[in-house]
Amino acid sequence: MLDACAEIVDEVGYEGLTTTLLAERAGVAIGSVYQFFPDKRAIVQALTLRNMEAYLERLGDRFSRGDLTYWWDGVDAAIDEYITMHRRVPGFRTLHFGDVVDVHLLDEDRDNNGVIAEQLARVLVEQFGTADAPRLRFALEIAVEAADALIKLAFRRDPEGDEKVLTEATALIREYLHRHVDAAPSAG
Repeated sequence: MLDACAEIVDEVGYEGLTTTLLAERAGVAIGSVYQFFPDKRAIVQALTLRNMEAYLERLGDRFSRGDLTYWWDGVDAAIDEYITMHRRVPGFRTLHFGDVVDVHLLDEDRDNNGVIAEQLARVLVEQFGTADAPRLRFALEIAVEAADALIKLAFRRDPEGDEKVLTEATALIREYLHRHVDAAPSAG
C-alpha cells in the first residue's frame, strides 16, 4: 500500500490522494486500507517514516564504507543522499519528510527538519567525533532548512534537479557548517 501511495502522490499530489484511489491502485479492498490506516494522513505518515528510515540507512551504508574521512564528508554524503532520494524514490520529491502534510508529521513536538537535524547530529557525533553541543544541533537545523529549500528550488527548476543550484546549495551548507561545527582533533 505504501508503494501505491508513493506512486499516487507523484501523479496527483497529496491533495489528490484518497483512500479509495489507494485501495484501487494497491489492489486491495477499502476495508484493508482502513484496517492499517485510519486516514490518508496516517498513510502518508507511514510512507514518510519509511523514507526517513531509508535515508538514515543509506547514510549508514555510506558511512560504513570507511571512505568518509571528515565530518564535512558526512555532510556532503547527507546532501547527496537527499538529492538521490528526490531523483529515485517514488513519492519523495512530493512528500520530502512530510512537510507538505504537517511540519510535525514525524514528531508532534519538533518539526520534521528538526528531527532530521537531530538524526544528522547523532551521526556526526558517532561517526566523526564532532563535539556534541547545542550549537551543533542549532547549526544543523539552520543547514537542513536551507538545504531543503534550495534542493526544492533545484527540483522545481529541473525535474532531475538543476545542477547549478545543487552545487551552490552544497557549497553554501558546507561553508556555513565549517563556521559553526567543532570536531574533535581525531575526527575521522
